[in-house]
This record gives sequence, structure tokens and C-alpha cells, in this order.
Amino acid sequence: MTNDIDLHVGKRLRRRRRLLGLTQQQLAESVGIRFQQIQKYECGANRVSASRLFELAESLDVPVQYFYEGLSRRDQVDSDTRLSADILSQKETMDLIRAYYRLGERPRKRLLELAKSLEPDEPANDAA
Repeated sequence: MTNDIDLHVGKRLRRRRRLLGLTQQQLAESVGIRFQQIQKYECGANRVSASRLFELAESLDVPVQYFYEGLSRRDQVDSDTRLSADILSQKETMDLIRAYYRLGERPRKRLLELAKSLEPDEPANDAA
């Protein structure tokens, strides 16, 4: 039976793996398991043991607590300013982030200024 915490850890695992541009196979090889196990972790079907979580954190270059960020109310930011996990897990978002960080510092700053200038004055209501 899937647990909310297992789902959260799995989503964070997938997000970080995709951000780094790794396949499930590549990540699995780095920790000595099969890619099917990574699939099971990412969908929350299997729990990640403490030792395996440590190995995954090392391979993904994040602290172990990265996988738990956002679980407690103290970690959550106002829902109006918080990015949805769905947005961050989309391929388009990951491609955009990778392309952004391939730019030099000056073009990144200019692109960020452009994006901010295109923001609407009032937040859009997506609840429709």
C-alpha cells in the first residue's frame, strides 16, 4: 500500500533525476540496482530504505533531507507563491531550466528580466 511520504520521496527523486538529465537506468547503475527499482521508488510502490536513500542522495548530489522538503507545514510557503510539483515535473520545465543554466551569467540575467517584464500585473486566476 502506497504511503503519502513514499509518494513524496518518489516525486522528489524523479524531479532531481530529471533535473540532472539522468535516465532511470543511469541512476540505477550509479547505486548498483536495476532501473525497475528506481521506477518503483519514483511511483511510491516501494519504500526507499535509509541506506539506499543515502546512496541516491550521494548520486544526485543532494543532502538526504532534500527528499523530505515540503512535507511539514513549516517547510511550506504560502500556496499563492509556491510552485506546483506538477509544474516542476513536466519535461518542458526541465528543458527550460537546463537551457537557462547553459547560458552565461549576463544572458541569464537579461532573460530573467525579460520574463519578469512579461508577467501580468495581477496574478492570473487558474481556478477556472
